[in-house]
Amino acid sequence: MQHSHPVRPSGGAWAAAVVWACLPLFTCGLATPFTIGFAAFWLRSIWQVFAASGYLVAIGSFVIAALAYDDFDDIPQPLSALVSLGLVVSWIGGVIHSGILVPFMVRARFRTPAYRPAPLQHPVDLHQRTTSPTHHHRPAEPDHRRRPAETEQGRRRGEPEWIGHYRVLQQLGRGGQGAVYLAMAPNGVRVAVKVLHDLVDDVARARFAREVEAARRVATFSTARVLDVNITGQHAYIVSEYVEGPSLEQLVRKHGPRDEDGLTRLALSTAGALAAIHKAGVVHRDFKPSNVLIGNDGPRVIDFGIARALDQVTVTSGKMVGTPPYMSPEQLTGEAVGPASDVFSWAVTIMFAATGRPAFGEDTVPAVFNRVLTFHPDLSPLPPGLRAIVGSCLNKRPDERPAASDAMLAIIH
Repeated sequence: MQHSHPVRPSGGAWAAAVVWACLPLFTCGLATPFTIGFAAFWLRSIWQVFAASGYLVAIGSFVIAALAYDDFDDIPQPLSALVSLGLVVSWIGGVIHSGILVPFMVRARFRTPAYRPAPLQHPVDLHQRTTSPTHHHRPAEPDHRRRPAETEQGRRRGEPEWIGHYRVLQQLGRGGQGAVYLAMAPNGVRVAVKVLHDLVDDVARARFAREVEAARRVATFSTARVLDVNITGQHAYIVSEYVEGPSLEQLVRKHGPRDEDGLTRLALSTAGALAAIHKAGVVHRDFKPSNVLIGNDGPRVIDFGIARALDQVTVTSGKMVGTPPYMSPEQLTGEAVGPASDVFSWAVTIMFAATGRPAFGEDTVPAVFNRVLTFHPDLSPLPPGLRAIVGSCLNKRPDERPAASDAMLAIIH
């Protein structure tokens, strides 16, 4: 994404603005409410809305009086003076007012974004489901997933105004991989845009594009749909469906462990999401409570496929792929990582939802790694119907764990 330079207004723009300003003059003031109303919309100014309303009242009184009487001389004197004043104010005042607004409107038209929209790398399907509840209780504490005020003031200083074709509304979060922004797509749909900072060379970006293209084939059952990916410009980024709601981690830390019914629904929907992800040939590699969002229509799994897309980059840079308390034994020992690794992380996530803490602790990294490799957690906090399946998913040997689809069927039965 390239920074753009200020654009100087053209002579044609000034000419068009002057013609617009002269409309009240040419129409005897009848067009004044519409010209000032257009300025209110263009400048996003509440004061111009009030002015347009005043002009509308003045012109409206004149038009109503003129239509109510066959001859203007028939209008009673006080009313005649009043409607005449309304016409004069709308006529002369509208011309002067519009002339004053001309330079402001021209400058607003040519105010350029910090980031110039870049060409799309893939066709974008933005007619997706969205989760925008109108009656949804929000946590009282700050929540980076909650719906922000979608204004220019909603962004922090130094944040981009545009990322490709997407207008940034507010930052949702920042981590080791990059920053996530709530943004507005060209058709007005809100999306989540994740800008990745580690993809600095063409080979890494091409690999990232291939992996994310596979992620776009994942069925949308309990997942946030991947909409777009861009590997050009200053930063690579991925665009996904925006899910309005707290993460499972936030929900549990604020309100405590889930009850039996809630835990069973969570386990069933997230196992189904993993089954859909694996069916598309994608391995999540970073399944954890913060990557499960609790939307208005149920849990949604996010960020699937990104960890693998970044795997080659993180190996060369020395960074870790995954979150220690939720990593599988094979991730720690350097063995091949496949769908069974996600199943292990899923089971640890369900244990967190049942107890409010990770099954293998969250103190020092060496201590957590040692427990992942050697410790078998107590499954008694789980409902009886989940203990056997979660226990089998926590098997240290990946080939002895059930598939995500089998886990889903076991929960149903």
